[in-house]
Amino acid sequence: MYQIDFSHPSRVYFAGIGGISMSGLAEILADAGFQVSGSDRVKSSLTQTLEARGISVFYGQRRENITDDIDCVVFTSAIHKDNPEYIAAHEKNIPCLTRAELLGQIMKNYSTPIAVSGTHGKTTTTSMISEILLCADKDPTLSIGGMLKTIGGNIRVGKSGLFVTEACEYTNSFLSFFPKIGIILNIEEDHLDFFKDIEEIRLSFHRFARLLPADGALIINGDIPRLGEIIQGLSCRVITFGAHSTGADGGPMDYYPSRIEHDEWGHPSFQLHSPGSCVREFRLQVPGDHNVSNAIAAAALADLLGIDSAVTAKALLGFLGTDRRFEYKGKIGGVTIIDDYAHHPTEITATLKAAENISHNTLWCVFQPHTYSRTRAFLKDFAQALCLADKVVLADIYAARETDTLGISSDTLKKEIEALGHECFYFPSFDEIENFLLENCTTGDLLITMGAGDVHKIGETLLGM
Repeated sequence: MYQIDFSHPSRVYFAGIGGISMSGLAEILADAGFQVSGSDRVKSSLTQTLEARGISVFYGQRRENITDDIDCVVFTSAIHKDNPEYIAAHEKNIPCLTRAELLGQIMKNYSTPIAVSGTHGKTTTTSMISEILLCADKDPTLSIGGMLKTIGGNIRVGKSGLFVTEACEYTNSFLSFFPKIGIILNIEEDHLDFFKDIEEIRLSFHRFARLLPADGALIINGDIPRLGEIIQGLSCRVITFGAHSTGADGGPMDYYPSRIEHDEWGHPSFQLHSPGSCVREFRLQVPGDHNVSNAIAAAALADLLGIDSAVTAKALLGFLGTDRRFEYKGKIGGVTIIDDYAHHPTEITATLKAAENISHNTLWCVFQPHTYSRTRAFLKDFAQALCLADKVVLADIYAARETDTLGISSDTLKKEIEALGHECFYFPSFDEIENFLLENCTTGDLLITMGAGDVHKIGETLLGM
């Protein structure tokens, strides 16, 4: 594998530079003195930010973008072997790295690299950790999979030995990392276009945990079934957290909550029990019990790093969320509009249950399924989860990287929801959905646009944003 020499900055080209992670890595290298350029399909706020920093961005991926003076080309998993830039780089024998390989090499430059993994909650938990480290004046380097208002983006370059990043299991990318501290928030079925089944996913997380050195630590959700299989053979310290004092296997949890209460906006407060019979009070300004779990993982890390408990509590109280995670967008005609990134049945359930704690008349969910393979794999689970909303409106499936429909459509999901005796509407265009909502939503209703695609545009259009 090609090794980036950080003591001798070179020319690095990013194919797919506009991605949330790729753009962050490009900024890190640019800050380290590398000559960075790249390409993407269309202009976006992320590419414009890069251009404002003096980074050259080509729109449209063409072989002529790959010039002989480039020392390394970095690709995302979305770039296929028939991509003209991929072909040109290999024809010119230019060294190539995946996004994950580059991120792993960057981690080696820090004394305390921290990797946050899990099927759900990575971005929120990474953001909570970021807020805590910033509040504690730890000057961390941060790579977040979402836009954090505190840092005005998704990347921050610090001067300390702390580096925090998300660690995604898709295509086993997190196995290219070199963390000292790892967090596993949960392990569930997802990305079944790559993994064969849940057992293969569990194996991937076990291999991730084994990356941690003997002087490192793993913070892991003790409610994960058959936890012993995941932590078996680890030489590092293992710290558990969960929803109760005992985990799924009956073992005691190091960290767990009690007395969870919610305010009128669904924001929870709770007592946190931690080692040494220590009990502390925490309040959050992000809704849902799933965020209690995320906050506990972040607090456990803060304790591990020796951060004062009062600083942790202050930072978590000040955390207002990241873009597209139960994000308040505004009000129109007395209807409150929220946007959320949920695109897995477990995430949908957590979001809609969080919404139940907010005062409203009718709860509307406008859901845009993400990829045909995920929709097919979780069809019945999606239907069950969406039934937690009073009214469900479906948009067309957001294909993302997929071209084969697998015989699945949003109409297929609509029929599954109706088979459960729940009313559901489907419209093939955003214009039709917007008109339907304008005609049917009334004062006091709560409307959530939901999905990992561009469904957020519906609420923004209604609000005139």
